Amino acid sequence: MLTYTTQRLWEEVVYVSYHLHWSLASVLDLEHPVRRRVIAEVSEINERLSAAE
Repeated sequence: MLTYTTQRLWEEVVYVSYHLHWSLASVLDLEHPVRRRVIAEVSEINERLSAAE
């Protein structure tokens, strides 16, 4: 069984909420693998934008 710390969950929720302007409830409704995928995609977009500057 995999444990998931409260701190890590908050980091993910804040990251998605900040970048996509989603509500806390919307982010928490995501299944963990989906939330991790959203984070990975947003991160990739941020990296591309930073590299272009």
